[in-house]
Amino acid sequence: MKTIPIRSTTILGVRVGKKIALGGDGQVTMGDMQMKSKAVKVRSFCDGKILAGFAGAVADAMSLFEKFEGKLTESNGNLQKAVVGMAKDWRTDKVLKELDALLAIMDSRSAYLLSGSGDLIEPDGQIISIGSGSGYAVAAARAFLEAGEKKPVTIVTKALNITAELCIYTNDNITILKA
Repeated sequence: MKTIPIRSTTILGVRVGKKIALGGDGQVTMGDMQMKSKAVKVRSFCDGKILAGFAGAVADAMSLFEKFEGKLTESNGNLQKAVVGMAKDWRTDKVLKELDALLAIMDSRSAYLLSGSGDLIEPDGQIISIGSGSGYAVAAARAFLEAGEKKPVTIVTKALNITAELCIYTNDNITILKA
């Protein structure tokens, strides 16, 4: 199977202490054409305690959000159990295997990246990011953290705005959730 580079969006999550923020831009592209500029690619679960964002095909991501919400319900809001169950399903379910999206999921204690192949990654550190602009977003977020910024919302906002200036697949119509 040929791997196609992701040219879709930027989702960025930052945790400082027990506070978290996760944001994403609003650009939807088809090939090299912008189709929509104000899409919302982030969502909260469990009364706002768990935040998630997607990169990739929008319809596929909506299906994954729905499936993830079901896993959260099954696990009584236990994020680790929900993402492990989701990864297992993604690897074995014929329909899920065909979905083309990535999820970034976090709460006040942990963060996970769930790939389109069903891989589950728990990144080191307090920053997670997916999408075409993730390298720029992570670099900017790290710089703000190292400079002493303590507010996750501020870090995510500033880092995504910098990313929008650099990445042609990311715009500055940003939606940010916090917990």
